[in-house]
Amino acid sequence: MPPLPPSLPGLKTGGGSSGGSGNTFHYTFHGDPHATFASFFGGSNPFDIFFASSRSRMFNGFDQEDMDMDDDDDPFSAFGRFGFNGINGVHRRHQESLHTRRKVQDPPVIHELKVSLEEIYHGSTKRMKITRRRLNADGRTMRTEDKILNIVIKRGWKEGTKITFPKEGDATPDNIPADIVFILKDKPHSHFKRDGTNVIYTANISLKEALCGCTVNIPTIDGRVIPLPCNDIIKPGTVKRLRGEGLPFPKAPSQRGDLIVEFKIRFPDRIAPQTRQILKQHLPCS
Repeated sequence: MPPLPPSLPGLKTGGGSSGGSGNTFHYTFHGDPHATFASFFGGSNPFDIFFASSRSRMFNGFDQEDMDMDDDDDPFSAFGRFGFNGINGVHRRHQESLHTRRKVQDPPVIHELKVSLEEIYHGSTKRMKITRRRLNADGRTMRTEDKILNIVIKRGWKEGTKITFPKEGDATPDNIPADIVFILKDKPHSHFKRDGTNVIYTANISLKEALCGCTVNIPTIDGRVIPLPCNDIIKPGTVKRLRGEGLPFPKAPSQRGDLIVEFKIRFPDRIAPQTRQILKQHLPCS
């Protein structure tokens, strides 16, 4: 072992010298860390030469009082709490600090998207323009920008279907942008009312047509007209069904629901006395 510099204070020979040179140091392991440090430093506290007697000095960049050290004289108790890969307490506080700073996503921004039955029947694409705030490259300042969202509406989609665009909302340094969600809503239709994959059409007929028979022209969603013969008496509440003339099934667009025809009978406001008499004679009593 090379000779120790004579100017280094606080060290003493511990374990004796050999050869009588006075500057050759031999170390004998005592099996006790206190005794080992006492041999090197001449005292039971190896940190006295660095800290004098103050507990408020800094150890490896951390104040002793901030490290929750016990008020005992055993200098090795700190090593029971501190790991060589980092100070356990400080590492734990650092993790907690990171946890409190974790970004949270804003709640979804929900818009109602009105669609016609024709768009549900054929499928369509809608373009929606949104204005939002986005972060600049520095991660702190923000800008306002417009974006076009293309919403693909598939055939047969039900009212209430949600289309989500992840994280397209406002962005700030402290948040995760919200999802933009569109919820399908049926537009009122001039002829039809939706019932799942079925559509309902109300046909207006006269009392004469209801009693004597008629043919009613029924429009379809795709623009055709289907003649519907009604030879039987049409009573209030009578329903006729045109199979496969409704909306596509969402999971099987090649199949379609039905077109349901309901009837609304127009009764006359007045009947001439002669007609009334004829009806009395010919109409059944029950």
